[in-house]
Amino acid sequence: MKNSDMYRHGLIAMFTVCVVVLSGLGAQAQDDKKFGFKDEAGKYLDVLCDGKIVGRYMYAYDKSTPEKLNETYKPYLHVFDAEGKAPITNGAGGGEHPHHRGIMIGWKSILFNGKKHNFWGMNDGDQVHQKFLVQEADASHATFISLVNWIDKAGGTIIEEERTTTFRRASAPAYVMIDFSSKIKAPNGEIVLDGDPEHAGIQFRPANEIDRAKTIYTFPGENVDPRKDLDLTWVGESFTLNGKQYSAVQMNYPGNPSGAKTSAYRDYGRFGMFSKASIKSGESLTFKHRFIVAEGEMPSVEVIQKSCNEFTGKSDPVPKTTVKPADKPAPPKPKVAKPVKKDAKKPAAK
Repeated sequence: MKNSDMYRHGLIAMFTVCVVVLSGLGAQAQDDKKFGFKDEAGKYLDVLCDGKIVGRYMYAYDKSTPEKLNETYKPYLHVFDAEGKAPITNGAGGGEHPHHRGIMIGWKSILFNGKKHNFWGMNDGDQVHQKFLVQEADASHATFISLVNWIDKAGGTIIEEERTTTFRRASAPAYVMIDFSSKIKAPNGEIVLDGDPEHAGIQFRPANEIDRAKTIYTFPGENVDPRKDLDLTWVGESFTLNGKQYSAVQMNYPGNPSGAKTSAYRDYGRFGMFSKASIKSGESLTFKHRFIVAEGEMPSVEVIQKSCNEFTGKSDPVPKTTVKPADKPAPPKPKVAKPVKKDAKKPAAK
């Protein structure tokens, strides 16, 4: 073979290799533009979008020591920052009220067999992930369903829950949309879900390190008072973490039990919606909520209401809003000096 032919064949071979490599890189880039999962078996399930972590479902359950049990007595969902580097939500051991974790569900008072059980602070039992019923992901979404048993201290099942979480891309300036659905079944007798807005329902808790002085809440409607007004269609919160502002909105599905109360006034940022409900033995009840999360200021009311209408199937007009800073923490109670007991009079010396 002539040198020129060898040179020509060499160029063709190099060109072919380059095409194959570039095609592979293009396919990989295309493959990254979708949702997916990465499971750290027995610990947590990461939800990926375009190769970045957008959420982490913490489902470990370890009762080998009291400390491990305290860390794992209920599954919850971490929401990550827009870069996919770290959670912006609270986790186990997170400062004040460490039982407030990410996107969570629970009721302080669940009546079953004549006894009340606290499945908010988890005083009377655990929420235990059993298995994943579904894990599916494509270019448009990622959905997983976790089967969770709510058990009492003796190990008896009070609630069987199918917890469905779906991630989608959100309209700018939001970077993720999360649909949360909880189907609660009473397998062994009637249950009553009860509590109060601060200790029950489906709620969102940002990381404990937020700048509490900068927590702001937004409500749909004029002169809204979250302590009095019921069944708000949505509520939003802006908070600042590590110098960055984030905003989260929770939306209420019209099929949820009526009379929902909204807790959205704490400076540490926990907010959400609470409803009372009764479920007869063998029956179930489903709660649905949507969350959108943005880096920066609260999305416009038009963006929020459009997403809310898509979620609820309604065509409600864009409302005016009420914007309120978080409540200031109550001043410490002044210490009252205890009265000094006077010594009994000594008998006079004789």
